[in-house]
Amino acid sequence: MLTNPLTKNIGPQNTAIDLAGYRAAAGYSGWRKALASDPGDLVKTVQNAGLRGRGGAGFNTGLKWSFVPRGEGSPAVKYLVCNADEMEPGTFKDRLLMERDPHLLIEGMAIAAYAIEARTAYIFIRGEYHTATARLEKAIAEAREEGLLGENILGSGYSLEIHLHRSAGNYICGEETALLNALEGKRAIPRAKPPFPQVSGLWGKPTVVNNVETFCNIPHLIDLGVDWYKSLGRGEDAGTKLFGVSGKVKNPGTWELPMGTPIREIIEVHAGGMRDGLKLKGFLPGGGSTDFLGPEHLDLPMDYDVIGTSGSRMGTGTIIVLDDKTCPVGLVLNLTQFFARESCGWCTPCRDGLPWAVKILQRIENGEGRPEDIGLLREQVRYMGPGNTFCALAPGAAEPIQSALKLFEQDFVEHIEKGCCPYL
Repeated sequence: MLTNPLTKNIGPQNTAIDLAGYRAAAGYSGWRKALASDPGDLVKTVQNAGLRGRGGAGFNTGLKWSFVPRGEGSPAVKYLVCNADEMEPGTFKDRLLMERDPHLLIEGMAIAAYAIEARTAYIFIRGEYHTATARLEKAIAEAREEGLLGENILGSGYSLEIHLHRSAGNYICGEETALLNALEGKRAIPRAKPPFPQVSGLWGKPTVVNNVETFCNIPHLIDLGVDWYKSLGRGEDAGTKLFGVSGKVKNPGTWELPMGTPIREIIEVHAGGMRDGLKLKGFLPGGGSTDFLGPEHLDLPMDYDVIGTSGSRMGTGTIIVLDDKTCPVGLVLNLTQFFARESCGWCTPCRDGLPWAVKILQRIENGEGRPEDIGLLREQVRYMGPGNTFCALAPGAAEPIQSALKLFEQDFVEHIEKGCCPYL
């Protein structure tokens, strides 16, 4: 049974599989099967499979597609957009998929576009991803030449064009409505919702935005079926996922593993455990915009709801490890500086709150902190919380701060009492 659908075509060499090789590995068989199916049935299949968006939110992908109006009287023009603007600190999983197996993404997007009855699709790719861009351009050209994209695909009467759009580079474009604004040539700021993009998205037309890894799950799901897909997971969630580990472990990297794989197995087996002489102090389970968890959470399975009910989020599934010799204040300061720089400036809690949090954290890290600074930080993260901003950037940026204040409060206190960073 196929157990690694996302990486089965990825070998040790830094090369991309071409169309001939992809086809020899049963590539585009899902696309052929989809073209012989009713689009509405494809939406139900993906929904029933329980595929949850791999970009961070974990929303049911088929359910998202089902919100696109269809049938008589529905808009004739619809769009599909791939969010390939990967910028989450510690995350490089989508880059791996695009650079090494670009046809998998194209096939997944083609099936998704057909399912929502879109005839134009865009890949919004991070501007710095030069290799991925070149390989996707080549793969799109190969697919068009073989009649897998373009007019009257494989004699089906269905037509689809996929365009590659390079981002100017801004973390906010990970938010889907800011991405759509950028794609329209406007300032990349989030839109008020509702209406949601599935009803009024790109140029006011129904639009579905999914990320790279989500699309890459589609071809084999359609080809091998719902039961096979569900059987891949070890816990509550279905399928496999690219999990990653960065920080002071022996073997940092990314691996395709079943959903529900325990965190301990990811860190201690696949990442090789902590480097000699270091102990795990905590970790961010889903990238830089998630709450810290502690060693007592190592046996949790990496499923969306399990991590969510444990006080954090699974996010991108790329774990950032904090060891006992690294300053948690310094780590949080580093992350907050990144998020402050990437704020689009649209709403006050994010535009002004994040730089203020940086100032307070910098003061504490420099040994110039005051006892009241801890309370000020707690107040600040409340202002940046959900419901006070247009999008999730500031609430996400607040998560490592608020959880560090909870789990590592004594470290903040020692910085202030000793007048220096105790880790130096």
